[in-house]
Amino acid sequence: MAGHSKWANIQHRKGRQDAKRGKIFTKLIKEITVAARMGGGDINFNPRLRAAVNAGKEENMPADNIARAIKKGTGELEGVNYEENRYEGYGINGAAIIIDCLTDNKQRAVADVRHALNKNGGNLGAVGSVAFLFKHCGTFFFAPGHDQDKLMEEAIELGAEDVINHDDGSVEVITTPSEYLSVKEGFDNSEFRYELSELTMKPDIEVKFHGPDGEKMQKILDALEELDDVQDVYTNASIEDE
Repeated sequence: MAGHSKWANIQHRKGRQDAKRGKIFTKLIKEITVAARMGGGDINFNPRLRAAVNAGKEENMPADNIARAIKKGTGELEGVNYEENRYEGYGINGAAIIIDCLTDNKQRAVADVRHALNKNGGNLGAVGSVAFLFKHCGTFFFAPGHDQDKLMEEAIELGAEDVINHDDGSVEVITTPSEYLSVKEGFDNSEFRYELSELTMKPDIEVKFHGPDGEKMQKILDALEELDDVQDVYTNASIEDE
């Protein structure tokens, strides 16, 4: 069934992200501000800031917005002091969830995360309870139809760590976090066009969900992503359409 293909899952994810574009600018401004505060305002010497600025440009964020966020981070303009916090928890049937927050109120953030989990059938876990199930890396997804051998050669030449050819014809390229931006730049200047790229927490093993359990799991993820303090939500649950 189409819903059981990797590519169908990626399209499903992209569709959900597109439906929530109203929060994209807010999240990006937070990330740019924090990246500038931690590593300085020069993108040439701050990889995290460079990645955040690139993401902003890809979303057509006005240059003035980016510049103001950087200045707030470096202290040139007054701004909110955001703190990074990571929470770990469980969803339906013990599926692992990582929730990354940028917040100016840690107590509010953890209370909201706990409430969203508990209300929808999940629960908050201890630090380190699920993080070992994930790998921090860069990923690029290419739609079915590419010449997989040529794409693999290009990816390896650009410095990719791994290339996965999925059964449905889609291709997933994995990089280390440090090589993500250089590989991305390489692909942007190549004949190959990825559909989705991101720095992420990739699960070592995915747990497939469908039917009522899939709907319940998606409800948990949606509730978490709707929280103002939440930047990113990662899970090892692969929710498949029937």
